[in-house]
Amino acid sequence: MAVSVAIDEPGMLLESPHWDDRTGTLLYVDHMGQRVHHWSPVTKHKDTYDIDCVVGAVVPRESGGAVVAAGTKFAFLDFETGKLTSVATVDQHKPTNRFNDGKCDAAGRFWAGTIGKVDEGAPTQLERKAGSLYCLHTAGIVTKAFNEVDLSNGLTWTSDNSTMYYIDSLKYSVDAFDFDMPTGTLSNRRQVMAFNPPVDGMPDGMCLDTDGKVWIAMYGAGQVLQVDPSTGTQLRSVKFPAPRTTSCCFGGPNLDVMYVTSTRAGYSPEEIQQNPLSGCLFQVTEMGARGTPGVCYKG
Repeated sequence: MAVSVAIDEPGMLLESPHWDDRTGTLLYVDHMGQRVHHWSPVTKHKDTYDIDCVVGAVVPRESGGAVVAAGTKFAFLDFETGKLTSVATVDQHKPTNRFNDGKCDAAGRFWAGTIGKVDEGAPTQLERKAGSLYCLHTAGIVTKAFNEVDLSNGLTWTSDNSTMYYIDSLKYSVDAFDFDMPTGTLSNRRQVMAFNPPVDGMPDGMCLDTDGKVWIAMYGAGQVLQVDPSTGTQLRSVKFPAPRTTSCCFGGPNLDVMYVTSTRAGYSPEEIQQNPLSGCLFQVTEMGARGTPGVCYKG
């Protein structure tokens, strides 16, 4: 496998990469930089949209533009004007909460989780059990799946849509749910993978390959792990010149390129000097694995 820098323009906290196979472009966010990026690996052109609060996740909207989970709001982003239109607000009784990672299921519902008040100097130090996982349905209705979340992060679904995998990072594990596709209902939560901090790092964002294996960005260990969810066995590790890898997705014309985000949040100037590529977007080729395209929000 070959690791290289896709965009040598470090952000503060890059997250939520999403490959749009309709346009051959990549969407991702700078969480603390309060920006959404829209990039073409062919032309190398990148559009950037400033958001007026921290932005946790972005996915394209089937009817045009994108939907973001930013602050405590779901909102539509118009690519032509840069205008943000609020759709719904969550956690209104918790003003220090904010959205983190999110993704769409195969029905086009947008799932995103919140986290509590964060110590910006130490991003993993936060208010415990203050977050929740929410779903923005295609009709614009928001439902809460569950609460008492520490650090809501990666989401992905099996190819038959019968199982959803979910990461609450400070549990250092991946949980699985039985997933009812017609309603988006979750049940039968159980742990399917566990990690050993600090050697493995902290599980953050993730994606699935066509063989049903899960790829997980491990924050603090500078790696993405491939794991067999049926056994919890670690299969492969891809190393990066940035210790704080945050998320990953498959992209490219053949969906055989992995895009990996990273962060420099919480680093001192000396630590940034020691890890100058932290905060960059990376790409991995020659993987011998393929993924599936991300799903648009269908509301």
